[in-house]
Amino acid sequence: MSQVWLITGAARGLGRSIVEAALAAGNKVVATARDPGRLADLKAEHGDSLLTFALDVTDAEASGKAVQVAITAFGRLDVLVNNAGFGHIAPFEQASAEDFKAQIDTNLYGVVNLTRAALPMMRKQRSGTIINVSSVGGRLATPGLSAYQAAKWAVGGFTEVLALEAAPFGVKVIALEPGGMRTDWGHTAHGNVPDLLPDYQPSVGGILQLMQAYAGNEVGDPDKIARLVVSLPGRESLPNHLVLGSDALYVLGQAEAVRQKAASEWAEVSASTDFEGSNATALLDSLHP
Repeated sequence: MSQVWLITGAARGLGRSIVEAALAAGNKVVATARDPGRLADLKAEHGDSLLTFALDVTDAEASGKAVQVAITAFGRLDVLVNNAGFGHIAPFEQASAEDFKAQIDTNLYGVVNLTRAALPMMRKQRSGTIINVSSVGGRLATPGLSAYQAAKWAVGGFTEVLALEAAPFGVKVIALEPGGMRTDWGHTAHGNVPDLLPDYQPSVGGILQLMQAYAGNEVGDPDKIARLVVSLPGRESLPNHLVLGSDALYVLGQAEAVRQKAASEWAEVSASTDFEGSNATALLDSLHP
């Protein structure tokens, strides 16, 4: 059955691939971008099945209007894909306050703005899927990406909370966590790198070298990811986090092993802050039988 999709950041990269896959599957799509003119070829090909809308996701009022466009045109909204985002590489100390805030506003508040606008309709329908395009960087740390990864970590937490809140009325929420993809993300990320202070050469400088070597060799196929995304709303249940790409699985596994090792080594210290005689397990089990 045809569904109504709203996809942000749709003019290029993964966003455009998702638009194409959603249309190919017979869905109706509202595709938003700062420059929707870049979608003119798809509009000419798909006619009334595709609406385009100029949107800066950091604008809460405009985000509400984008959702309303979908509802007015198609009568409902079944799938929201929060894809818009960008990152710039810089040591935190050398990142301007303005650029740091711009990354948080787009990568986190863009998700919040569209979700706030879409959720009431989905709750009324008692159905819907919200797909937040995060990153494997939402669960690990990379020198030089403090703003981007702070936002993506927040998106992961937001997704988990919202999934619990929305499940009783039939709305599914998932965070996608891809590794490297063959899009222009890397070009954008490298486009604003300052001259590194010598003290940041070992950390951020090392990451820059790794990323430059990886550019063009990323294992993630945007078209395959897009087809997977289109299949998600039809699945009975979804995980809160879905890692995409063997590279993402590898680096996340390493990060989780480091966390588990530290938690084990410091477990005695962690437990030492309880009141004497406390039994946290019994207490928590009684609260959540």
